Amino acid sequence: MSAFNFKTVQLGVSDLLVPPICLGTMTFGEQVSEHDSHEIMDLSLERGINFFDTAEIYSVPTRAETFGSTETIIGNWFAKHKGHRDKIILASKVAGSARGMPWIRQGTGMTGADILASCNASLKRLQTDVIDLYQIHWPERHVPAFGAMYYDPKQESSKTSIHEQLQAMGQLVKEGKIRYIGLSNETPYGVHEFVRLAQLHNLPQVISVQNPYCLINRTVENALDETLHRLNVGLLAYSPLGFGLLTGKYDASGTVGPNAPMQARIAKFESVRKQRWGRQEALEASRIYNQMAKDNGLTPTQFALAFCYTQWRVQSTIIGVTSKEQLEENLKAWGTTLSPELLAKIDQVRWTHRDPAV
Repeated sequence: MSAFNFKTVQLGVSDLLVPPICLGTMTFGEQVSEHDSHEIMDLSLERGINFFDTAEIYSVPTRAETFGSTETIIGNWFAKHKGHRDKIILASKVAGSARGMPWIRQGTGMTGADILASCNASLKRLQTDVIDLYQIHWPERHVPAFGAMYYDPKQESSKTSIHEQLQAMGQLVKEGKIRYIGLSNETPYGVHEFVRLAQLHNLPQVISVQNPYCLINRTVENALDETLHRLNVGLLAYSPLGFGLLTGKYDASGTVGPNAPMQARIAKFESVRKQRWGRQEALEASRIYNQMAKDNGLTPTQFALAFCYTQWRVQSTIIGVTSKEQLEENLKAWGTTLSPELLAKIDQVRWTHRDPAV
């Protein structure tokens, strides 16, 4: 097998040249054993995917027993293959506010000192001296995310300014522990404020935002895309397959509940079902898109990935897999294009179903 002939993409205002596909690793340590995780990373590198994304809270669903396990698995892979670290563009994340997760910072918010401590712990688990892209996993302030629909000022509980967060990131850059910074699960306001304060105080500028983007969640297109374009911040699209709904594997069962295919994350983990991907409305919209794919000679996976792979908004699409076979299937979708007529039909479905997996 040979590497794909990808044209690399400059990520934001950085000098990072990344492939248009990124390997997501949140399944490593929960659904995927360390041995199989290493084989997936081996194949990914062989096929030209040298951009890996992880986080301190992984694997998912997040819990005390597996906190940091994915970074440890990746670190052991680096230790086993001494020359591989220099070949990989490595991204990780510090958890935002940890309220409700007592195993992270005793369930408190996220201060500048917390950012420093989390980075040092991640470096140790990853067995590396530097993280190429260090991201804030979700805002420290209160914002609607992971299934929440609306911003509510009454729930605001932020105690750490964006300026303080940037100062901590700046210290890590000066110390050579990280190269660039990014955000995740962010809003247009957050991106603008991070960029504004970085420019005002000569602090590291955000180069990327990692947000959900797929056929059943196109909220990036509700103003965030303009923000990213005008500020030259790259979009890293996660969950392009809608947590599996856009593969078609739930279509026959008609449910994303416990009676769905038992190897699927939504079926196995109740905490996932309670979020946006577990909504019946999300499944109903997915079944329409999946049938549209079949009607046009494509698999649902090809159809959904082609939508992300070809969007001007997306710099790199994050694919999460549980096997080498899934990795190959996702890579084979590269190069698939959707006609203007088909894209118009997709927009028609969105007009009636909007974004059910917000």
